[in-house]
Amino acid sequence: VQLQASGGGLVQAGGSLRLSCAASGTIFSIWDVGWYRQAPGKQRELVAHITSRGNTNYADSVKGRFTISRDNAKNTVYLQMNSLKPEDTAVYYCNLKFTDIWGQGTLVTVSS
Repeated sequence: VQLQASGGGLVQAGGSLRLSCAASGTIFSIWDVGWYRQAPGKQRELVAHITSRGNTNYADSVKGRFTISRDNAKNTVYLQMNSLKPEDTAVYYCNLKFTDIWGQGTLVTVSS
């Protein structure tokens, strides 16, 4: 099983990005998936989570700005990030929940 994260980049504060996490080698629809981030010098934290049934939850810091979604036909989970802030700067990782299967990370940099 492999996860491929993509979509990061440099954006100004207030801008938007959409991250993608594509899975291969598994029946993707059965998995809960999480997006995490790790900023320099900080611990990795959960940003958003989506269950196999499509239920979602978010960290308080991103509620109302980020939206997690999934397209099982494409084996992909997305993280739409709007109204980005400099404090959102981090490497973002996707993970199949309750496993050690992680994507390689994609860097998001938000300039002020």
